[in-house]
Amino acid sequence: MTKRLKNIFSFFFCFILSVGLLMLLFSRIDFKQMWQDVKGADIRYMIAAGVVFFSTNILILWRWRILMKALGLKAKRFSSVRWFSIGLFCNLLPLSSVGGDVVRGLGLSQETGYKPKVFASIVLDRLSGFAGLVILAAVAFFFGRAIVQNKFVFLAIIAMSAVSLVIAIVLFSHRIFPFACNVFSVWPRLKNGLMSLHYDIVLLKGKQKQGWEAVGISILAQIIFALEFYLTAQGMHQHISFVYFIIFSPIVCVVTSLPSIGGLGWREVGWVSLLSTVGVNREVASGLSLINSGFMFLVGLLGGLLYVTTLSAGRLQHYQTDAGLKPWHA
Repeated sequence: MTKRLKNIFSFFFCFILSVGLLMLLFSRIDFKQMWQDVKGADIRYMIAAGVVFFSTNILILWRWRILMKALGLKAKRFSSVRWFSIGLFCNLLPLSSVGGDVVRGLGLSQETGYKPKVFASIVLDRLSGFAGLVILAAVAFFFGRAIVQNKFVFLAIIAMSAVSLVIAIVLFSHRIFPFACNVFSVWPRLKNGLMSLHYDIVLLKGKQKQGWEAVGISILAQIIFALEFYLTAQGMHQHISFVYFIIFSPIVCVVTSLPSIGGLGWREVGWVSLLSTVGVNREVASGLSLINSGFMFLVGLLGGLLYVTTLSAGRLQHYQTDAGLKPWHA
Protein backbone atom coordinates (compact mmCIF):
# COMPACT_ATOMS: atom_id res chain seq x y z
CA MET A 1 0.00 0.00 0.00
CA THR A 2 2.85 2.39 0.84
CA LYS A 3 4.51 1.72 -2.52
CA ARG A 4 1.22 2.27 -4.34
CA LEU A 5 0.66 5.58 -2.55
CA LYS A 6 4.22 6.62 -3.39
CA ASN A 7 3.64 5.85 -7.09
CA ILE A 8 0.36 7.77 -7.08
CA PHE A 9 2.03 10.73 -5.40
CA SER A 10 4.91 10.63 -7.91
CA PHE A 11 2.52 10.59 -10.85
CA PHE A 12 0.46 13.52 -9.60
CA PHE A 13 3.58 15.46 -8.65
CA CYS A 14 5.00 15.09 -12.16
CA PHE A 15 1.62 15.72 -13.76
CA ILE A 16 1.05 18.90 -11.76
CA LEU A 17 4.62 20.07 -12.43
CA SER A 18 4.29 19.57 -16.21
CA VAL A 19 0.86 21.19 -16.34
CA GLY A 20 2.05 24.03 -14.10
CA LEU A 21 5.03 24.78 -16.32
CA LEU A 22 2.86 24.74 -19.44
CA MET A 23 0.27 27.01 -17.82
CA LEU A 24 2.98 29.43 -16.76
CA LEU A 25 4.38 29.44 -20.28
CA PHE A 26 0.99 29.79 -21.97
CA SER A 27 0.07 32.66 -19.66
CA ARG A 28 2.94 34.62 -21.18
CA ILE A 29 2.28 33.88 -24.83
CA ASP A 30 -0.53 34.36 -27.31
CA PHE A 31 -1.91 30.82 -27.50
CA LYS A 32 -4.02 31.56 -30.56
CA GLN A 33 -0.98 32.91 -32.39
CA MET A 34 1.05 29.85 -31.42
CA TRP A 35 -1.69 27.59 -32.77
CA GLN A 36 -1.79 29.58 -36.00
CA ASP A 37 1.99 29.19 -36.35
CA VAL A 38 1.68 25.43 -35.86
CA LYS A 39 -1.23 25.08 -38.30
CA GLY A 40 0.62 27.16 -40.89
CA ALA A 41 3.68 24.91 -40.81
CA ASP A 42 4.80 23.28 -44.06
CA ILE A 43 3.66 19.65 -43.85
CA ARG A 44 6.59 18.46 -45.96
CA TYR A 45 9.09 19.73 -43.42
CA MET A 46 7.02 18.22 -40.59
CA ILE A 47 7.07 14.77 -42.20
CA ALA A 48 10.82 15.04 -42.79
CA ALA A 49 11.35 16.11 -39.17
CA GLY A 50 9.29 13.16 -37.94
CA VAL A 51 11.32 10.68 -39.99
CA VAL A 52 14.55 12.22 -38.70
CA PHE A 53 13.32 11.99 -35.09
CA PHE A 54 12.49 8.30 -35.56
CA SER A 55 15.97 7.63 -36.98
CA THR A 56 17.64 8.95 -33.82
CA ASN A 57 16.04 6.12 -31.84
CA ILE A 58 17.46 3.57 -34.28
CA LEU A 59 20.93 5.00 -33.68
CA ILE A 60 20.45 4.88 -29.90
CA LEU A 61 19.37 1.24 -30.10
CA TRP A 62 22.45 0.49 -32.23
CA ARG A 63 24.64 2.17 -29.58
CA TRP A 64 23.12 0.04 -26.84
CA ARG A 65 23.74 -3.14 -28.84
CA ILE A 66 27.42 -2.20 -29.31
CA LEU A 67 27.88 -1.72 -25.57
CA MET A 68 26.12 -5.01 -24.77
CA LYS A 69 28.50 -6.86 -27.07
CA ALA A 70 31.48 -5.05 -25.55
CA LEU A 71 30.44 -6.29 -22.10
CA GLY A 72 30.02 -9.83 -23.39
CA LEU A 73 26.27 -9.72 -22.87
CA LYS A 74 24.52 -12.03 -25.32
CA ALA A 75 20.99 -10.88 -25.97
CA LYS A 76 18.75 -11.65 -28.92
CA ARG A 77 18.26 -8.74 -31.29
CA PHE A 78 14.49 -9.04 -31.05
CA SER A 79 14.60 -8.92 -27.25
CA SER A 80 16.76 -5.78 -27.36
CA VAL A 81 14.36 -4.07 -29.77
CA ARG A 82 11.35 -5.15 -27.74
CA TRP A 83 12.59 -3.88 -24.39
CA PHE A 84 14.07 -0.75 -25.92
CA SER A 85 10.60 -0.04 -27.34
CA ILE A 86 8.80 -0.50 -24.05
CA GLY A 87 11.44 1.75 -22.50
CA LEU A 88 10.48 4.49 -24.97
CA PHE A 89 6.85 4.05 -23.97
CA CYS A 90 7.67 4.22 -20.26
CA ASN A 91 9.68 7.40 -20.87
CA LEU A 92 6.31 9.09 -21.41
CA LEU A 93 5.43 8.35 -17.79
CA PRO A 94 6.80 9.83 -14.54
CA LEU A 95 9.25 10.32 -13.05
CA SER A 96 11.50 10.84 -16.05
CA SER A 97 13.36 8.97 -18.79
CA VAL A 98 15.13 7.00 -16.03
CA GLY A 99 11.90 5.03 -15.59
CA GLY A 100 12.22 3.66 -19.12
CA ASP A 101 15.77 2.54 -18.38
CA VAL A 102 14.66 0.62 -15.30
CA VAL A 103 11.87 -1.15 -17.19
CA ARG A 104 14.02 -2.19 -20.15
CA GLY A 105 16.77 -3.25 -17.74
CA LEU A 106 14.49 -5.44 -15.64
CA GLY A 107 12.81 -6.90 -18.71
CA LEU A 108 15.99 -7.80 -20.57
CA SER A 109 17.77 -9.06 -17.44
CA GLN A 110 14.85 -11.45 -16.85
CA GLU A 111 15.38 -12.91 -20.31
CA THR A 112 19.19 -12.98 -20.29
CA GLY A 113 19.59 -14.14 -16.69
CA TYR A 114 22.38 -11.67 -15.91
CA LYS A 115 21.07 -8.51 -14.30
CA PRO A 116 24.33 -6.62 -13.48
CA LYS A 117 25.62 -6.66 -17.07
CA VAL A 118 22.28 -5.52 -18.46
CA PHE A 119 22.18 -2.51 -16.15
CA ALA A 120 25.87 -1.86 -16.75
CA SER A 121 25.14 -1.64 -20.48
CA ILE A 122 22.31 0.83 -19.80
CA VAL A 123 24.49 2.98 -17.53
CA LEU A 124 27.24 3.03 -20.17
CA ASP A 125 24.64 3.78 -22.83
CA ARG A 126 23.47 6.81 -20.85
CA LEU A 127 27.01 7.91 -20.08
CA SER A 128 28.14 7.68 -23.71
CA GLY A 129 25.02 9.58 -24.76
CA PHE A 130 25.71 12.33 -22.25
CA ALA A 131 29.37 12.48 -23.30
CA GLY A 132 28.35 12.79 -26.95
CA LEU A 133 25.98 15.68 -26.37
CA VAL A 134 28.51 17.50 -24.16
CA ILE A 135 31.29 17.12 -26.76
CA LEU A 136 29.02 18.30 -29.56
CA ALA A 137 27.70 21.26 -27.57
CA ALA A 138 31.22 22.33 -26.55
CA VAL A 139 32.63 22.07 -30.09
CA ALA A 140 29.63 23.83 -31.62
CA PHE A 141 29.77 26.61 -29.04
CA PHE A 142 33.52 27.07 -29.61
CA PHE A 143 33.04 27.61 -33.33
CA GLY A 144 29.74 29.44 -32.98
CA ARG A 145 30.53 31.61 -29.97
CA ALA A 146 30.60 34.70 -32.17
CA ILE A 147 26.89 34.36 -32.86
CA VAL A 148 25.83 32.80 -29.54
CA GLN A 149 27.06 35.36 -27.05
CA ASN A 150 25.18 34.21 -23.98
CA LYS A 151 26.72 33.58 -20.56
CA PHE A 152 23.97 31.18 -19.51
CA VAL A 153 24.68 28.88 -22.46
CA PHE A 154 28.41 28.96 -21.70
CA LEU A 155 27.85 28.15 -18.00
CA ALA A 156 25.42 25.35 -18.87
CA ILE A 157 27.99 23.69 -21.16
CA ILE A 158 30.71 24.02 -18.50
CA ALA A 159 28.41 22.46 -15.88
CA MET A 160 27.46 19.60 -18.19
CA SER A 161 31.13 18.92 -18.99
CA ALA A 162 32.07 18.91 -15.30
CA VAL A 163 29.25 16.52 -14.36
CA SER A 164 30.13 14.17 -17.23
CA LEU A 165 33.79 14.10 -16.17
CA VAL A 166 33.01 13.45 -12.50
CA ILE A 167 30.59 10.62 -13.31
CA ALA A 168 33.13 8.94 -15.60
CA ILE A 169 35.90 9.20 -13.00
CA VAL A 170 33.73 7.75 -10.23
CA LEU A 171 32.35 4.87 -12.32
CA PHE A 172 35.73 3.71 -13.66
CA SER A 173 37.82 4.23 -10.51
CA HIS A 174 38.63 1.16 -8.41
CA ARG A 175 39.25 3.38 -5.37
CA ILE A 176 36.68 6.15 -5.61
CA PHE A 177 33.65 4.01 -6.51
CA PRO A 178 33.95 1.60 -3.52
CA PHE A 179 34.48 4.61 -1.25
CA ALA A 180 31.34 6.28 -2.63
CA CYS A 181 29.39 3.05 -2.15
CA ASN A 182 30.09 3.17 1.61
CA VAL A 183 27.23 5.66 1.78
CA PHE A 184 24.90 2.70 1.13
CA SER A 185 26.40 0.44 3.82
CA VAL A 186 23.10 0.45 5.70
CA TRP A 187 21.55 -1.22 2.63
CA PRO A 188 23.91 -4.17 1.96
CA ARG A 189 21.93 -5.52 -1.01
CA LEU A 190 21.98 -2.14 -2.74
CA LYS A 191 25.70 -1.71 -2.05
CA ASN A 192 26.51 -5.18 -3.40
CA GLY A 193 24.41 -4.49 -6.48
CA LEU A 194 26.27 -1.24 -7.15
CA MET A 195 29.62 -2.97 -6.75
CA SER A 196 28.59 -5.70 -9.21
CA LEU A 197 27.54 -2.96 -11.61
CA HIS A 198 30.95 -1.32 -11.21
CA TYR A 199 32.85 -4.55 -11.90
CA ASP A 200 30.92 -5.01 -15.14
CA ILE A 201 31.38 -1.40 -16.23
CA VAL A 202 35.17 -1.56 -15.86
CA LEU A 203 35.17 -4.45 -18.34
CA LEU A 204 34.89 -1.74 -21.00
CA LYS A 205 38.36 -0.43 -20.06
CA GLY A 206 40.03 -2.91 -22.37
CA LYS A 207 37.60 -2.19 -25.19
CA GLN A 208 38.12 1.50 -25.87
CA LYS A 209 37.21 1.03 -29.52
CA GLN A 210 33.62 0.07 -28.72
CA GLY A 211 33.44 2.86 -26.16
CA TRP A 212 34.50 5.49 -28.68
CA GLU A 213 32.13 3.99 -31.25
CA ALA A 214 29.29 4.52 -28.76
CA VAL A 215 30.34 8.13 -28.17
CA GLY A 216 30.63 8.69 -31.92
CA ILE A 217 27.12 7.33 -32.45
CA SER A 218 25.91 9.61 -29.65
CA ILE A 219 27.38 12.65 -31.41
CA LEU A 220 25.78 11.60 -34.70
CA ALA A 221 22.42 11.01 -32.99
CA GLN A 222 22.62 14.44 -31.35
CA ILE A 223 23.38 16.10 -34.70
CA ILE A 224 20.38 14.34 -36.25
CA PHE A 225 18.24 15.33 -33.26
CA ALA A 226 19.27 18.96 -33.79
CA LEU A 227 18.45 18.54 -37.48
CA GLU A 228 14.91 17.53 -36.52
CA PHE A 229 14.45 20.83 -34.67
CA TYR A 230 16.04 22.73 -37.55
CA LEU A 231 13.63 21.15 -40.05
CA THR A 232 10.70 21.91 -37.76
CA ALA A 233 11.80 25.54 -37.55
CA GLN A 234 12.15 25.72 -41.32
CA GLY A 235 8.67 24.28 -41.64
CA MET A 236 7.42 27.07 -39.37
CA HIS A 237 9.10 29.59 -41.70
CA GLN A 238 11.91 30.41 -39.28
CA HIS A 239 15.26 30.67 -41.06
CA ILE A 240 17.61 30.07 -38.15
CA SER A 241 21.22 28.91 -38.35
CA PHE A 242 21.68 25.18 -37.75
CA VAL A 243 24.46 25.88 -35.23
CA TYR A 244 21.93 27.23 -32.72
CA PHE A 245 20.12 23.90 -32.59
CA ILE A 246 23.36 21.95 -32.22
CA ILE A 247 24.25 24.08 -29.20
CA PHE A 248 20.80 24.35 -27.65
CA SER A 249 19.41 20.82 -28.05
CA PRO A 250 21.92 19.13 -25.66
CA ILE A 251 21.07 21.66 -22.95
CA VAL A 252 17.34 21.05 -23.38
CA CYS A 253 17.95 17.27 -23.33
CA VAL A 254 19.54 17.58 -19.89
CA VAL A 255 16.74 19.81 -18.60
CA THR A 256 14.05 17.34 -19.70
CA SER A 257 15.51 14.65 -17.44
CA LEU A 258 13.96 16.54 -14.50
CA PRO A 259 10.72 15.13 -13.01
CA SER A 260 7.84 15.58 -15.45
CA ILE A 261 5.52 13.70 -17.79
CA GLY A 262 7.93 12.75 -20.57
CA GLY A 263 9.85 16.02 -20.20
CA LEU A 264 6.70 18.00 -21.04
CA GLY A 265 6.88 21.51 -19.66
CA TRP A 266 10.64 21.59 -19.10
CA ARG A 267 11.21 21.07 -22.83
CA GLU A 268 8.96 23.97 -23.79
CA VAL A 269 10.40 26.33 -21.17
CA GLY A 270 13.94 25.37 -22.22
CA TRP A 271 13.40 26.03 -25.92
CA VAL A 272 11.52 29.27 -25.33
CA SER A 273 14.27 30.55 -23.04
CA LEU A 274 17.13 29.61 -25.39
CA LEU A 275 15.56 30.56 -28.72
CA SER A 276 14.47 33.92 -27.32
CA THR A 277 18.16 34.78 -27.00
CA VAL A 278 18.47 34.63 -30.80
CA GLY A 279 15.34 36.58 -31.61
CA VAL A 280 12.69 33.84 -31.95
CA ASN A 281 9.36 34.86 -30.43
CA ARG A 282 7.79 32.77 -27.69
CA GLU A 283 4.85 31.60 -29.78
CA VAL A 284 7.03 30.06 -32.47
CA ALA A 285 9.45 28.52 -29.94
CA SER A 286 6.55 27.00 -27.95
CA GLY A 287 4.97 25.57 -31.09
CA LEU A 288 8.29 24.10 -32.23
CA SER A 289 8.79 22.38 -28.89
CA LEU A 290 5.23 21.04 -28.74
CA ILE A 291 5.64 19.54 -32.21
CA ASN A 292 8.77 17.77 -30.97
CA SER A 293 6.83 16.51 -27.94
CA GLY A 294 4.24 15.16 -30.37
CA PHE A 295 6.94 13.20 -32.23
CA MET A 296 8.20 11.82 -28.93
CA PHE A 297 4.75 10.71 -27.80
CA LEU A 298 4.05 9.12 -31.18
CA VAL A 299 7.29 7.09 -31.12
CA GLY A 300 6.61 6.13 -27.49
CA LEU A 301 3.12 4.91 -28.35
CA LEU A 302 4.55 2.89 -31.26
CA GLY A 303 6.98 1.35 -28.78
CA GLY A 304 4.09 0.47 -26.48
CA LEU A 305 2.19 -1.04 -29.40
CA LEU A 306 5.18 -3.22 -30.34
CA TYR A 307 5.42 -4.43 -26.75
CA VAL A 308 1.71 -5.27 -26.53
CA THR A 309 1.68 -7.12 -29.86
CA THR A 310 4.65 -9.27 -28.74
CA LEU A 311 3.49 -9.74 -25.14
CA SER A 312 2.31 -13.31 -25.62
CA ALA A 313 5.61 -14.32 -27.25
CA GLY A 314 7.51 -12.74 -24.40
CA ARG A 315 5.48 -14.57 -21.77
CA LEU A 316 5.96 -17.87 -23.64
CA GLN A 317 9.72 -17.31 -23.71
CA HIS A 318 9.69 -16.54 -19.96
CA TYR A 319 7.74 -19.70 -19.16
CA GLN A 320 10.11 -21.79 -21.25
CA THR A 321 13.07 -20.31 -19.36
CA ASP A 322 11.41 -21.11 -16.03
CA ALA A 323 10.80 -24.64 -17.25
CA GLY A 324 14.51 -25.28 -17.47
CA LEU A 325 15.87 -23.81 -20.67
CA LYS A 326 19.26 -22.25 -20.25
CA PRO A 327 19.02 -18.41 -20.29
CA TRP A 328 21.37 -16.22 -22.29
CA HIS A 329 24.32 -14.94 -20.30
CA ALA A 330 28.00 -14.25 -20.78
